[in-house]
Amino acid sequence: MLYLDGSQGEGGGQIVRTALTLSAISGTPVRIERIRAGRQTAGLRPQHVAAVRAAADICAAHVEGAAVGSEAITFAPGGPARPGRYEWAIGTAGSAVLVMQTVLLPLALAAGPSEVRVHGGTHVPYSPSGHYLRDVYVPFLLGLGADLTLFLETYGWMPEGGGTIVAQVKGGAQPSGVDMRQRGRIERVFGTAVGCNLPSHIPQRIANRAINLLETLEVAADVRPLRARGISTGAGLFLVAEYANGRGGFGVLGRKGMPSEVVAEKAVTALLAFHAGSASVDAHLADQIIVPLALAQGASAFVTPEITAHLLTNIGVVRAFVERPIAVDERSRVVVIE
Repeated sequence: MLYLDGSQGEGGGQIVRTALTLSAISGTPVRIERIRAGRQTAGLRPQHVAAVRAAADICAAHVEGAAVGSEAITFAPGGPARPGRYEWAIGTAGSAVLVMQTVLLPLALAAGPSEVRVHGGTHVPYSPSGHYLRDVYVPFLLGLGADLTLFLETYGWMPEGGGTIVAQVKGGAQPSGVDMRQRGRIERVFGTAVGCNLPSHIPQRIANRAINLLETLEVAADVRPLRARGISTGAGLFLVAEYANGRGGFGVLGRKGMPSEVVAEKAVTALLAFHAGSASVDAHLADQIIVPLALAQGASAFVTPEITAHLLTNIGVVRAFVERPIAVDERSRVVVIE
């Protein structure tokens, strides 16, 4: 059994999720202690508990400590990830995206097809949005050789949640490494301006402002307004810059008192700053792709805008499970998995 310190590095829930994913794939039991010890509210939150239960369901794991507030868990898989139909509900506006991300890779590698439904928050602070998962992370897995499709069935915002994400996963993936040290030319920019339970002029204003600000790019931006309904209210802009050999996602959640134009300006500013550099993946994608690249056949490399604490923490967890050289060049911001 592996023993991990949940307070190491960045010290957040990502340590738990990455360990669950790798344990389910490798069959290696793991004990994680001091979970989120440095956070204002230590221990597991509802979305972390849901991720533990989801990972346990797909590999018939024996679990100890899966409760809100728990600062230690034991996770022992009972076998390889099993394809099937799964459904989990967080019960709060906790991130359904992070729960889904925990099980996507094990099921993509499983022996058959699966369908997964997760209920909770789809667009909440301190988490990738449902759009980011669908338009940035999933396409990256497709590029490695996975076969899956993701749908945003309903939107879930703070504080009510109530969103649903659905994934259809073919299984049987055999991922291959990728060299992304040169991202190539920009091929398209697209995005969605969402307003849920809000007047239609709000997402329209966000989209219009974003398109105007993106006029300096080499390609025309396709940003579409979307008015949605759900049990929770929210707004935001979610953009993707797609290159010949790279991708970045940038999103801003609206809040009461923030003008629509400011939502657009914040998201576009982040995209333009990324485009002005040479990175092949955005800083958030960099730490998320370490796990699939460490499991892929062949070497991989990518350039990130910055070497974040999240990235270094995830690399540390991966190294505990996978005996594979991972080199990080702080100066050039290049990560190489040999």
